[in-house]
Amino acid sequence: MAASHSLTSSNFRLALNNLSSKPQLNSANRFEFSLPTTRSCSSIRAMGSSSSSSQKKPDTTNQQETGKRDYKSVSDQEWKTKLTGEQFYVTRQKGTERAFTGEYWNTKTPGTYHCICCDTPLFQSTTKFDSGTGWPSYYEPIGTNVKSKLDLSIIFMPRQEVLCAVCDAHLGHVFDDGPPPTGKRYCINSASLKLNPK
Repeated sequence: MAASHSLTSSNFRLALNNLSSKPQLNSANRFEFSLPTTRSCSSIRAMGSSSSSSQKKPDTTNQQETGKRDYKSVSDQEWKTKLTGEQFYVTRQKGTERAFTGEYWNTKTPGTYHCICCDTPLFQSTTKFDSGTGWPSYYEPIGTNVKSKLDLSIIFMPRQEVLCAVCDAHLGHVFDDGPPPTGKRYCINSASLKLNPK
């Protein structure tokens, strides 16, 4: 059984890989195509983060200010009063700060990097390394406090977005070109972090 989908940037790559008919221009001047539903579901799962990793609960043993707040229900207006304009743009609107401009891109201060939104501890300074990219880079997060999901916002360039597992703040992206022992490079926006020095 085939499902009809509108062609957007988020499903364009999937559509190209799984096209079962030629795209047709509909009355709203958008392309439509047919996709086998069983195939598209398995493709999304294969390309995205595993279902088991997304079900793990974040490690909140070191949190100080989060309490039991339900961050999923915080409105944009509340976030705007708590965060600076750049912090809101990066964490709540999935923005990216310019390379070599963030507060922590070249910081060597020992400590723990926390989520700017909910204060969840995300990265230890001992896992930070100089990636040469102009953004703070880490090879490993703290426990399960960081989660990832497939990001198809740039056509033909799927990436893994990383988010705070507690409040869903956008942090940056993770790549498979990091150093040992993990081989991962968590490329993070400084605006999403708060350093608590040792």
